[in-house]
Amino acid sequence: QVQLVESGGGLVQAGGSLKLSCAASGGTFNNNDIGWFRQAPGMEREFVAGIRAADNRLYYHDSVKGRFTIFRENAKNTVYLQMNSLKPEDTAVYYCAVRTDLHFLYFNPRAYAGWGQGTQVTVSS
Repeated sequence: QVQLVESGGGLVQAGGSLKLSCAASGGTFNNNDIGWFRQAPGMEREFVAGIRAADNRLYYHDSVKGRFTIFRENAKNTVYLQMNSLKPEDTAVYYCAVRTDLHFLYFNPRAYAGWGQGTQVTVSS
């Protein structure tokens, strides 16, 4: 099974930008839907953005629309999350995963597998 590795997190001031990367280890995920999720301390893991492999349709949580962009570079076997205009409430560990179970809707973490270790994003006010 493909395992994913997230990178690109860090500490940034409010209004700043970060670009997260999600790379596949042990295989390719170019034909899979990919989702980005985040989890803040004491909170449940929540959907942030997703990209559908069949037609590159994009999905976003309302809280990040207009600020975050998900895109993929198949030649690099990587999916990115460009995050602009960051807010303190975006602080969380960010994860990417492969959608493996179509019985669950795209925003449900149960639809996904291959979770990586995550990358910490901290936005200071």
